Amino acid sequence: MRLEKRTAVPTAALVAAPVGAAAFTLLVSALLVLWAGKPVGPTYALLLQGGFGSLFAWSETLTRATPLILTGLAAAVAFRARLFNIGAEGQLYAGALAAVAVGGLHGGEGFALSPWLLFPLMMAAAALAGALLLLGPALMKTRLGVDEVVTTLLLNFIVLLAVSALLDGPMKDPTALGWPQSVALQEGLELSRLVQGTRVHTGLLWGMALAGLLWLLLERTVWGFAIRATGANARAAAFAGVSTTRTMVLAAMLSGALAGLAGAIEVAGRTGYVTLDMSPGYGYAGIVIAMLAGLHPLGVLAAAVFVAGVQVGADSMSRAAGVPTYIADVIVAASLIAVLVAGLLARYRVRWR
Repeated sequence: MRLEKRTAVPTAALVAAPVGAAAFTLLVSALLVLWAGKPVGPTYALLLQGGFGSLFAWSETLTRATPLILTGLAAAVAFRARLFNIGAEGQLYAGALAAVAVGGLHGGEGFALSPWLLFPLMMAAAALAGALLLLGPALMKTRLGVDEVVTTLLLNFIVLLAVSALLDGPMKDPTALGWPQSVALQEGLELSRLVQGTRVHTGLLWGMALAGLLWLLLERTVWGFAIRATGANARAAAFAGVSTTRTMVLAAMLSGALAGLAGAIEVAGRTGYVTLDMSPGYGYAGIVIAMLAGLHPLGVLAAAVFVAGVQVGADSMSRAAGVPTYIADVIVAASLIAVLVAGLLARYRVRWR
């Protein structure tokens, strides 16, 4: 068996790929639901209702989708340059810590900045923290050939240990009754609510705007072309005059900045302070979202809402039907595998001999 690239992808294959991926995902998930001894139809209905069936369900889905959009964009732009950033989780926490350091620890008696000035400084500090955290692995890859998958993954654990030390040390909130959490942001630095009575905040608008800007950057600018060329074939791009080292480093800093902004927006929009369990794996989920979206910035929006809706709906389904919430992870993983395989089969035909 061998794969032969199609000279032209037929329309039928483009239509059948997502349909087949969805059918495969539903089939695998249905088998697990049956294994748990529950009816498939009502269980799926509970999942959809929990994620998208009411204003409250939509609000919770969009609230969870907000950091996923930003970490998905971070993974997408890095992967476009063939820089495999697995460290968005650590960059998210670095951005959150930087946001609290500027917006919570800043100032004192007789000295304080206006929130109108402090808020952009806080966001800039978060973006810079995430960018600098990825700068080292990017330079090691381009200068020394060190595998960035290993360095970025290990940095996640280093950052989490540093967060733990800071939350029990200089950044600990003295009013938290011993609970390891940072000081809270100052008043006036929180993101406002989009819908009163819900947790949806204006960070969602930040994510949507950044997705649009990133799409324009990648598709309509010279630097975006350099990123896409470097990711497609770095040697050919260098032969054509593209500085692949500079392009990859700049793409890495943009990726880290987006992940750092995810941490700052999560603090300013939802928690108000940093804790060790602030992120249930948003950085790792961003990789799945980027792959589901085909590394397309606008596709990240839909993929993030899908993943968030499945996670929120699984929580509701588990309470109502008694099905384990881990089925959400299976649905997301199966959909990722199905989308990748379906896309491969749409671009290549299988030849038997």
